[in-house]
Amino acid sequence: MQLTGRTNATRDERERAISTSAGWSDYLFHAFTFFWKVLFAFLVPPPKYLGGWLTFVISLTMIGLLTAIVGDLAAIFGCLLGLRDLVTAITFVALGTSLPDLFASKQATLTDKYADNAVGNVTGSNSVNVFLGLGLPWTMASIYWAAKGESFVVPAGSLSYSVVLYTATAVIALLIIALRRFLPVFGKAELGGPSVPKYICSAVLCLLWFIYIIMSALESYNKVQGF
Repeated sequence: MQLTGRTNATRDERERAISTSAGWSDYLFHAFTFFWKVLFAFLVPPPKYLGGWLTFVISLTMIGLLTAIVGDLAAIFGCLLGLRDLVTAITFVALGTSLPDLFASKQATLTDKYADNAVGNVTGSNSVNVFLGLGLPWTMASIYWAAKGESFVVPAGSLSYSVVLYTATAVIALLIIALRRFLPVFGKAELGGPSVPKYICSAVLCLLWFIYIIMSALESYNKVQGF
């Protein structure tokens, strides 16, 4: 009986992967992601196995593998366009590796009652990228080169300018989120609220992203003075 339940769960997962019933935008998105839905429906087992841990581990592995592929393709695309490494990193590579976070936050926004998961997913993801994504490889590389009797050195380049610019735009974004919580004009909520203020906040946040990319790119090409 237990085997039958697990078989039904697997069949249900695969049926959901190939079907959809919503508006035209959902059908369009379904068409673009159909291959990946079917692939992961067969590769990732349902959460009934091993208390869900098998699903979690395999899903995390698939996300990491797909993110690595997208990141490499984005880097190759930037190289073909003749862009500098910094510009490629903050545009194509950043977009490619951040898409899973984007869709996760979108889903949390649509399904959760509060904004905690949607906002927390962004801050949590960035903390993993900075602390674990940088710290772990650097630690491993430092140990490797120390064992060979050599130093592990990575020149900063234009990192200072990019980090300061990012910090400034991030502070502005956090101030907007804080103001949205307390001001009635925004509906006293981090997400949603009245239409006009909502779209204004969205436009300002997108503008901050464009400012960060444009100014970092200009500094990389020596069009503006860095630090």
